[in-house]
Amino acid sequence: MAIEKLKKIWLDGELVDWESANIHVLSHSLHYGLGAFEGIRAYQRTNGSTTVFRLPEHMQRLMDTCKLIAMKPEFTKEQLCRASTELLRANDLTEGYLRPIVFVGDGTMGVYAPENRIRTAIIAWKWGAYLGTTALEQGVRTKISAWVRHHPSIAFAKGKIMGQYTNSVLAKREAKTAGYDEAIMLDTHGHVCEGSGENLFIVKNGKLITPPLSSSILGGITRESVLQLARELGIPVAEELLTRDQLYLADEAFFTGTAVELTPIREVDDRAIGEGKPGPITLRLQQRYFDVVKGNDESHPDWLTLV
Repeated sequence: MAIEKLKKIWLDGELVDWESANIHVLSHSLHYGLGAFEGIRAYQRTNGSTTVFRLPEHMQRLMDTCKLIAMKPEFTKEQLCRASTELLRANDLTEGYLRPIVFVGDGTMGVYAPENRIRTAIIAWKWGAYLGTTALEQGVRTKISAWVRHHPSIAFAKGKIMGQYTNSVLAKREAKTAGYDEAIMLDTHGHVCEGSGENLFIVKNGKLITPPLSSSILGGITRESVLQLARELGIPVAEELLTRDQLYLADEAFFTGTAVELTPIREVDDRAIGEGKPGPITLRLQQRYFDVVKGNDESHPDWLTLV
């Protein structure tokens, strides 16, 4: 989805013109992939207000990712939260997507560059349904990828680290080239993990199941929110390892994530999931999620930061 140019980008503590937010081609992160990023959504609610969904939690995860890779940002979590709402206002966005990034600037080359400046930017743009509006309504076709999630001894699964997403890019490309909407990735032991950039849930016999945080998955903020909403709705939940055959035989399945929101999965490897359409628990959770983030459900005001 092409990004529409807006007015301002937040770069190292200042709002700069969109066209002026340039970095040097010798920026270390461009060459070696060391850096942290986040994805955050702002929604316009039915009362006309604009709120950012779980902004502090996303910024805390950004800080956690920086800690994992031993980077120290120049800005605090609180400063980045304020910068995010300021940026949305500066771009006159009532809804939008925020992409904070922390990266290593130019200076020394080679894999070890401890003196290079750690730079920070936040970009905002208009972004609709990640996999398309019809995906939210009808579900998506998926393919289990030949590319697997990183082993914990190789990389940090709990970090949103720039370079680690190479295998996600390859998995997504593989799925799209084969005619599917999205990829599903296994871990090195063959357990189901997640999509190329989404957490994954199945429903079996009325029970909601998702891989545990101890597996090679990202600790999704939307994932955690959906687990909480499911408990509030009285839906039994479990975090446990999933196999490929469990996924094939699921009654329902769906993805969660900031970009994908809550998108049903209707097919995996040319096998229909359940009846091949979004199931009742999926639709119930999807409706509740959207009621909270942009509807008139006021049950979680702590999840919403007013712009």
